[in-house]
Amino acid sequence: MAVWDLLVRLSHVSAALAAVLLLAALGRRLAALLHQPSVIGEITAGLLVVPVIGAVAGQGAVDLVLPGPVAEVLHLVGTVGLVLFLVSIVHELGRKEGGLRAGSVGWATAGSLVPALVTGSLLVWWVSSTGDADLRGDAPLSAFLLFVATAMAVTAVPVLARILVDRRMNGTLVGDLALSASVVTDVVAWVLLAVAVGLTAGGVSGALVSTLIMAVGIPTALGCRALLRSGRASAWAARFTTWSSVLLALVALGTAMLLEHWGLTAVVGAFLVGVAVPHGGGWNRVVGRLAAAGRTVVPVFFVVAGLDLFTGPGSGFPVGTTVLAVGLALLGKIGGGYLGARLARLPAADALTFGVLMNTRGLTEIVVLQAGYAAGILSPGLFLVLVVMAVVTTAMTGPLLSLLVRSRRHSHAPGGV
Repeated sequence: MAVWDLLVRLSHVSAALAAVLLLAALGRRLAALLHQPSVIGEITAGLLVVPVIGAVAGQGAVDLVLPGPVAEVLHLVGTVGLVLFLVSIVHELGRKEGGLRAGSVGWATAGSLVPALVTGSLLVWWVSSTGDADLRGDAPLSAFLLFVATAMAVTAVPVLARILVDRRMNGTLVGDLALSASVVTDVVAWVLLAVAVGLTAGGVSGALVSTLIMAVGIPTALGCRALLRSGRASAWAARFTTWSSVLLALVALGTAMLLEHWGLTAVVGAFLVGVAVPHGGGWNRVVGRLAAAGRTVVPVFFVVAGLDLFTGPGSGFPVGTTVLAVGLALLGKIGGGYLGARLARLPAADALTFGVLMNTRGLTEIVVLQAGYAAGILSPGLFLVLVVMAVVTTAMTGPLLSLLVRSRRHSHAPGGV
């Protein structure tokens, strides 16, 4: 009987995984038809499937389709996907090298980072002032403030890079400046994320432990990067790509589990492993395989998140807070990015384009939000608010860039103003 139960459960999990992957494929297809990044379709489809099932057929149908044991397996699979894919995201941060004046990058980064941190602080003030305990959660104020401010500042480097290629903006001044600024911004964001998680786990002492781990971990990762860049290691990775991919995946998952045991989140461990992997010499193919594996199963996380949001306490949708979060996100990234680019001496039109590009959040933002949600910093309601903010602002990037292009053409046309 036990064997039969095991077979039934395995069949149920397999069917659920197949359904999620099919749903993700449909979401990507719809996103492509709407000229949106594929991750927009994956996130939207994953988050909506459970609420739709519940609304149409009731909670009993949700429990039947995704009972507790099956949901636990899906959660594990989704977490593995996040860790593997995050290694590739962080690996992408090291691709941009030189070519721009440090002063220009500094002003542009400050413009896209500091105002976004301020708008995140304003959102924290609003959430705290509403008195809604379900929305605020019970995380320490210091961790809550630092995390939400950091989450509002993230820019998705992989999605941004794809947008630049698709629109033939890679190699341009504004494109290179946006990519460089996003790299610096995200590195700062990951460090602040670790501190916020530490504050939640152990107060000031937890923050000190997190800071110490990052202070030791980043130089250690950079040292490993130098070793792996050596001719022998690079040649081994190029010759034994499959074994290198398996070994790197195991290291990433092991590091993620270790740091989670120490009070941080799994994604911080994946971040450090991503920093440790160099470019070239076969390593790009190794990381590419991890990215493919992670990207294949990471949509599972969105379905599990939708399940948590639908069945968890305080699952109502706070419309007013969501509108405010989107408005503050646009102000912090587009407005702040514009100001920073102008201080970097870009023309007004290019500065506005820079701000729009920096408003791209994508999957990187979702990973950050997941880390805050898993650490207990974000309530289910605020997690949903910020996920919607990330999806909406990322979806706006393409249309806003097209609008700016049309505006430029109009202004340069005969008779244009």
